[in-house]
Amino acid sequence: MKPRPNGLRGLSLEGRYRSDRQDVVQGFYLPAFSVATSYSRAVGYFTSTSIALFARGIETFADRGGTMRLIASPHLTEDDVLDIERGYDIRAVIERATERELEAEERDSVLDGLGRVGRLIAEGRLDIKLAFVEQEGRVGIYHEKLGIFRDAVGDLVGFTGSSNETLGGLVANFESVEVYRGWVDGDGVRAIRLEEDFKALWANRTPNLQIEDFPGVTRDRLIKLGQERDTQLSPRDNALAPPPAVTNEATHLVLPNWLSVRAYQRLAVEAWLGHRGRGILKMATGTGKTKTSMIAATKLADVLRQREEPLVLLIIAPLQHLVDQWITEVESFGVRPVPVYESSQKWLPLVEEQLSEVRLGQRQIVAMVATNASFAGDRFQSVLSRISQPLLVVADEAHNLGSSAYRSSLPSTATYRLALSATPERWFDDEGTDALIDYFGPIVFELGLGDAISMGALCRYTYQPSLVELNDAETQLYVDLSAQIAKCVAAGESVTDADPNSPLSYLLRQRAGVLGHAEGKLAMLRNDLNAHAHSWFQLVYCAEGGRPAPQGVPRGPNQLREVMNLVGNELHLAAHSYVSETPRAERKVLLRRFGAGDDLRVLVAMRCLDEGVDIPDARTGYLLASSSNPRQFIQRRGRLLRLADHKDRAEIIDYLAVPPAGTPIHFEVERNLLTRELERANEFGKLSENYETTLDVLRPLKERYQLMHL
Repeated sequence: MKPRPNGLRGLSLEGRYRSDRQDVVQGFYLPAFSVATSYSRAVGYFTSTSIALFARGIETFADRGGTMRLIASPHLTEDDVLDIERGYDIRAVIERATERELEAEERDSVLDGLGRVGRLIAEGRLDIKLAFVEQEGRVGIYHEKLGIFRDAVGDLVGFTGSSNETLGGLVANFESVEVYRGWVDGDGVRAIRLEEDFKALWANRTPNLQIEDFPGVTRDRLIKLGQERDTQLSPRDNALAPPPAVTNEATHLVLPNWLSVRAYQRLAVEAWLGHRGRGILKMATGTGKTKTSMIAATKLADVLRQREEPLVLLIIAPLQHLVDQWITEVESFGVRPVPVYESSQKWLPLVEEQLSEVRLGQRQIVAMVATNASFAGDRFQSVLSRISQPLLVVADEAHNLGSSAYRSSLPSTATYRLALSATPERWFDDEGTDALIDYFGPIVFELGLGDAISMGALCRYTYQPSLVELNDAETQLYVDLSAQIAKCVAAGESVTDADPNSPLSYLLRQRAGVLGHAEGKLAMLRNDLNAHAHSWFQLVYCAEGGRPAPQGVPRGPNQLREVMNLVGNELHLAAHSYVSETPRAERKVLLRRFGAGDDLRVLVAMRCLDEGVDIPDARTGYLLASSSNPRQFIQRRGRLLRLADHKDRAEIIDYLAVPPAGTPIHFEVERNLLTRELERANEFGKLSENYETTLDVLRPLKERYQLMHL
């Protein structure tokens, strides 16, 4: 009998693997890895999670002496692509993108995997290159998927298809792989062609594709991570098979050793507990509402533990990046919470398992942090309806939950309720405000901005209002809108109580848009930025959307783009935009770069830095537009007044657009509308270090509209 050949030729490989017919992992990948000596792969994005899982898959293969080459596409953001297309150094942009991916992940399982990557690189077992499409000055994503196995006797297997070497790509998804065996008639030519394609890629000889070496800074960082985590690694596992189940030990909340509880935080917690664990903490932005609430939750859990009762802690936050901040905060108090957002397939099994352990007495606490949207979703509402253990609901930026869409979702079974907000009163929504108080209880503790500054919880600040006159075109549009608003008011409609969907509200938004986008603000901003050209930690808040225009005329330029052009291209200051479309991982990197004080001088934002973002290093803020809603300007001021090392005061420059003196507009209507603008400026000024400046700047305007009492 002829002996069976060794290596790849000795495997019973099929020409195609598809999830509905074969097990791609058991039938193809594991056997091939068990006998191959080299592996070349071009696939998907370079992300921290995928590369960490990948390392788990090849570690045993590498221990046998196997070597690997990997080509992946860097995860480029829109700003990265624009930088490349504008001629920025490609290597620098790619280095920034790969660094961003490593910064975005802090889980131990992923860091362990990245440490393995570093060790494989250091041992010469793994080499990585990055690819992207570059054609006619435009940048695109390289997303081809092909692979080649070689064995010790030179046999070749090439394959192409939809799968990735991750647990999700190979087990959870529906995948198909076409396999070409080099020793089989008809397959050999295809297998060699795939290998030649890979060789051309690796040598950067593929038209319209740009192949770059893996950034040296990132390579060194991975190698260092491998050295640092060498003794911390969990037992080796394999990404090509489901990881073993991990049993979480029951734990409890505990105050961190490094935490020094401030006197006002202690008073706030005592007030809430004294109200039977219900109430609202109305604390100025930046005074530590998050830590105060966690101190309260810890004290409550201590009481319940003495009674041998568990605690289910539910924290609700408006947006995903705030959920991420809360998770870090809760973990510092000794408990790893379940993040509840995005697909329920990710969080529902964990939530159900932990709640089951609580019911069986096997766990002392379950902590969950949910976005408003996921909290109100049917899946999570179903979970809430079945919780019978003591439940504490903590609402961050609680004013958002007063809307009719959310307040009906708040669980009536919650024994303990804590609302956090600097401005719990909803703007022109008494019904929503009353609903919040009915559910959470009254304001049990209040810490205003003045008191917070006096006690050193927030830093001092100066405030400089700058009046900007509208140009002729803006004035004409402003006059037309004011006339239409006057007609609505004459017909009995109220400016302060207007339905958000009414024609009057639309006119008011258009009028505010004219003021917010006033062209003269850019010239003043240029002068002020020039005066601060050598300063770090600067924020610019832009108006939303494009510049309003008369009916039938397209809207004007986007202010954020205009400001980015001014700051970056004209003044040559290092700047970056920070908007709702900015990915969460990118936001984290931007805030780190901004806080370093040696990289980004200016962040240019549109709404995204209003609520909840912790950016204490910010020292100078330029307000090109703020609504008259007190919540927005209070949040923006709070971003700038947080304490930081070497920061003794902040500076706020507020650009207020007004029509020229003598503009023919309805006096009473204009006076009523301007009242809200001046009240905002006065609110900023009265607690500043230079209130007299505010009064001097605003005096001519107050005299013109008979508002000296403000």
